[in-house]
Amino acid sequence: MADARKDLDALPKAELHLHVEGTLEPELAFELAARNGVDLPYASVEELRRQYDFEDLSSFLELYYATTAVLRGAADFEALTSAYLDRAAAQGLRHVDLFFDPQAHTVRGVALTAVVEGIRAALDAAREERGITSTLIMCFLRDRPVAEALELVDAAVAQPGLVDGVGLDSAEVGHPPGLFEEVFARARAAGLHVVAHAGEEAGPEYVREALDVLGVERVDHGIQCLRDPALVERLVRERVPLTVCPFSNVRLRVVDELADHPVLRMLEAGLVVTVNSDDPAYFGGYVGDNFRGLREALGLTDAQAETLARHAVDASFAGPGRRRELHTEIDAWAAG
Repeated sequence: MADARKDLDALPKAELHLHVEGTLEPELAFELAARNGVDLPYASVEELRRQYDFEDLSSFLELYYATTAVLRGAADFEALTSAYLDRAAAQGLRHVDLFFDPQAHTVRGVALTAVVEGIRAALDAAREERGITSTLIMCFLRDRPVAEALELVDAAVAQPGLVDGVGLDSAEVGHPPGLFEEVFARARAAGLHVVAHAGEEAGPEYVREALDVLGVERVDHGIQCLRDPALVERLVRERVPLTVCPFSNVRLRVVDELADHPVLRMLEAGLVVTVNSDDPAYFGGYVGDNFRGLREALGLTDAQAETLARHAVDASFAGPGRRRELHTEIDAWAAG
């Protein structure tokens, strides 16, 4: 702990695993509900926050999709994204590869273009006003029909610049990555970045499938790889980034408590691990909170924090010039 001296919130960070819908704080949820005439099934902010004691991923997703009902138009998505950027910027955010779940909205009659318009407006403002760069990743809900994902990827391909990449999320067990082979093939052919959740609750075989069948550039979560030494060896050899989310793993009971989290063991094993907040409004903290939590629970050193930050920059979809700028910012933090 002697090395843990520097201000971790000042450490320049790239966040690679962040669902914008998962940044919906209860206060904003009630504000948007009132604006849009939506009745939430909770009497107050406090009652809603009390629901955040999850048994597993499925119990979280049930609440997650219920609260998204307050998001109705572009202005709502702009407000949501802006609120996230404000909070994360105060904790060192300099770049974000931001996820969104279009099907959570299109099934409610919200147009894809409205969702993207609102998110992009906030991201553009953050770039101009704060120097925070970004890419936008459209994620498919793996427990929805593959045909929906095919329609969405075709819509994205038909509108170059609409999104920068695609991902795969939602309930993992029973929905293997390979079901979406054609979806990801179309995305890769169009030059879009490809990532996927794998190895959060399901086993290491899902990580292998995401790599071999979907051809992903990064694995989101991936901590179950530790159950397969040969897979760990491959991930180290091929330098495959893993977007690990410590608070999320604890709140969804993948890991019993933060002191048991394997992220530093993964780092020591040579894995390209990064630290991210996943759905911070629900899991108790934003990206800087996760770093500080690891310091308190696991004795994260300044040197380890610096390595995690550099991994995230290198694994991000920021351009080469931007990555060099971010490394220079980390250099300054390390030297300070």
